[in-house]
Amino acid sequence: MSASRVLAVVAGLGLWADSASARPQERPVSSAQTATSTSSRGLVAPELLEFVEAPFPEVALAEGREGQVVLKLTLDTEGRVTDAQVLLGAGYGFDQAALEAALQFRFSPALKDGTPVLARIPYTYTFSLPPPSPAGSVVGRVTMPEGEAPAVGAQVTLTEAEGRAYAARTSTAGVFRLEELPPGLYELQVQAPGIGASELPVSVSTGQTSKPTVRLLPDPAQSSIDVTVHGQSEAERLRRSAQAVTVLELSEERKQTVDLGEVLARSEGVGVRRTAGLGSGVSFSLNGLSDDQIRFFLDGVPLEYSGFALGIGNVPVNLINRIEVFRGVVPIALGADALGGAVNLVTDDDLDGTHAAVSYQAGSFGTQRGTVTARHLDEGSGLFVRGTAFADIADNDYLVDVEVSDRRTETRGQPVDIEARRFHDEYQALGGSFEIGFANRPWAERLVARGYLTSTFRELQSDFNMLQPWGEVTQNRLQVGASVRFVDASKDGRLRTDAVILFQQGSQDFLDVATCIYNWLGECVRERNRPGEINPGTPRDDTLDEQVALARITTSWTPLRNHTFSLSVAPTWVARSGTDRLRPDAVISADVTDDRDLVTVVSGLSHTFRGLESRFESIAFLKSYMQYQRSQARNAGSLGDPTELDRIRFGGGNSLRYAFAPWLYIKASYEFATRLPNVEEVFGDGGLTNPSLDLRAEKSHNVNLGVNLDLKTVASGSWRGRLNGFLRETRDQIVLLPAFGLVFQSSNLLDARLAGVEGSAGWTSPGGILSLDANSTYLDYRNLSDEGDFAPFENDRVPNRPFFFVNGMIRLAWPKPLFAGDLLSLTSNFRYVSEFFEFWESAGTEESKRTIDEQFQVSLGLTYEASVGDKQLTFTGEMLNLTDAALFDFFGAQRPGRSVFFKVTGRI
Repeated sequence: MSASRVLAVVAGLGLWADSASARPQERPVSSAQTATSTSSRGLVAPELLEFVEAPFPEVALAEGREGQVVLKLTLDTEGRVTDAQVLLGAGYGFDQAALEAALQFRFSPALKDGTPVLARIPYTYTFSLPPPSPAGSVVGRVTMPEGEAPAVGAQVTLTEAEGRAYAARTSTAGVFRLEELPPGLYELQVQAPGIGASELPVSVSTGQTSKPTVRLLPDPAQSSIDVTVHGQSEAERLRRSAQAVTVLELSEERKQTVDLGEVLARSEGVGVRRTAGLGSGVSFSLNGLSDDQIRFFLDGVPLEYSGFALGIGNVPVNLINRIEVFRGVVPIALGADALGGAVNLVTDDDLDGTHAAVSYQAGSFGTQRGTVTARHLDEGSGLFVRGTAFADIADNDYLVDVEVSDRRTETRGQPVDIEARRFHDEYQALGGSFEIGFANRPWAERLVARGYLTSTFRELQSDFNMLQPWGEVTQNRLQVGASVRFVDASKDGRLRTDAVILFQQGSQDFLDVATCIYNWLGECVRERNRPGEINPGTPRDDTLDEQVALARITTSWTPLRNHTFSLSVAPTWVARSGTDRLRPDAVISADVTDDRDLVTVVSGLSHTFRGLESRFESIAFLKSYMQYQRSQARNAGSLGDPTELDRIRFGGGNSLRYAFAPWLYIKASYEFATRLPNVEEVFGDGGLTNPSLDLRAEKSHNVNLGVNLDLKTVASGSWRGRLNGFLRETRDQIVLLPAFGLVFQSSNLLDARLAGVEGSAGWTSPGGILSLDANSTYLDYRNLSDEGDFAPFENDRVPNRPFFFVNGMIRLAWPKPLFAGDLLSLTSNFRYVSEFFEFWESAGTEESKRTIDEQFQVSLGLTYEASVGDKQLTFTGEMLNLTDAALFDFFGAQRPGRSVFFKVTGRI
């Protein structure tokens, strides 16, 4: 069961849940109202069929007030409430609570001569406080929804108004006990394994209050009453927090054939561009900032140190439960230095029971992808095991438009345009992980050891511009690693620690020794005078070894209710060395064979405050960034003395949220952010990027302001929407530029201002039959550099980046097409990208400017899902780039045309 499932706590308590109830009348309409409604012959008054209990307002609850709200309800011909107005209010939050509940009522339709008609009726909503219960021991049981399994190790806390807390952890049967509580008014809180919140708000099932209270009176007698409370999932908690974050839950995407890069590209503000097909280089942008300016994580650990060195676009989507996209402001718990945000991939963080899942996908361009996952938790001992495995292969032999030399005698050697297949672009990946540990023990919420291994093989087809094909260049990567994670909270729930340590050994082999010159037909047209395709005369056959050790430690302390302090420390050590098999003793191989070390420590301190009945939240934070670099410098073509360089920076910011209603809230955030150079920018990648040892840290002022709407319970269906504006003022941006030949090098060259707006809107019809979603992003990314290589283009748009794009989705669902529990769905996705310049817009004449034309792509997929209880089997067929449009991401690198894929997934 995933962590996004709602937690249920069923408590047989010697207490009274003083969250109170709003009770229906014995009759939905009073006798006087009925008389008025039936004064005309043949008119039948509506009767209440479905009653929804309103939340008892916390202000009224705290003061012990009751109330009655008189409403005027408008009903359609099907008995649904289409409008509700307050005729006589009661204050203290009663009016709004009654309105929201009444809109969910269902009546029998009013009848006139047997025909349904529109109707307006009065209705009185009564809020009553029940009598208090006796005092005594508190005994309860925590379970998952529908009583599927006990929530072992859940933390249950009762807190008095003065701040004294009484806590207990549930046993293997999910039972908790609190003895001899003194009289008083208590707040009930639950922290459950797999949800991840240090203090999980809860709500009574008969209402929607965020923090129900419990009243104990000095009476030795005991009574028992069942109370059910529901907690937010971690995804919902994040959405409603002050953080500038978008949470993508992948329950539908795991059934589809798209990869993780495409899933992200369908979100507002996100761009994912590739140099080719599966396994190729990926450029990710978030609100205009891109690549290494955004940090990527797998369960809070840097993605490149979790077995996925090729980046986010090549992570199998079926291994991920949800994606958390942090915009501009990065939580201190991630221990990250980032200029524009962070992306955290969360695997299945639910530990209960025994489950397994498998997926297999096949389709165009020789693509095959498969995943297997399985987990088991022994509830008696708390022993937990989980394993995952994946395998990918793709030929990537799709058609591209290129130039070759004409073979006709009269025009021999002249370039001609042809359509050819990519012939040297195979990708293979194989990997897996295994976890073992303990969960939900009295001494730890979680203690898990993880080991993993991934291996990738890539054939490199061409440079970014697709001007010269390569026929023999290859790259291999191997990563082996192990980690240990410990999570626990104190008995009173006020102190919580989440720590992970990791060590990884990696190696990369790069081979470029060909003596042939290949054309786009895969033919060796002639022999080279000097070997090497990327840089003729500089062949490569080398290995780059890398060792990584890191830790992420976050401790949170809640000394007072609504005040939480957190401290995070995240040190990372990376060491590199290598072997050049062609020139083991040559000075020119120093970029490979030098020993290099890079130590980075990112620390953060934050204070979280929640007030105004949890409508307001503030997260203020400070960060420090320290980096130590040691390397063997190259000077005038020869080895120099070892060099050292320190980088120290500080930053901070604040995130704010205010909720006008549970379905409407605004967010604002600011961070003075720093990004330290990463290991490949400083030391090179052992392939196409040279070292750059004197880079400065990037800096940015990041501002976000947005409004969020989430209406899930209105009669017209579920409505959702977001609108966000953002500003990024950046300095010393690191830019990758050509060094010589086809080799690149990083430099601090760009100062820029990025302003933009993004928005999304969606609607799902009642019953989920039809869903519509759309989002768009507009960016104004301007060069502010007044010196250096980019000074001549001051105030130009930063080139080679789309500045306007739109995504949309239409989904039709047909429940029970053959059997109960089955679902047939048809989904179409589209994307529009406006035209943009490849180079600076002020450079060259109008005729010489190169642009990437506007693009429009459409996909269509059909999915059949069969479910029996927890067992699911789905079949999906999908056609991508339905119109076979010519798609280009950047530098003229052409993307695949029309393609067809099939996928089957199963879960038990």
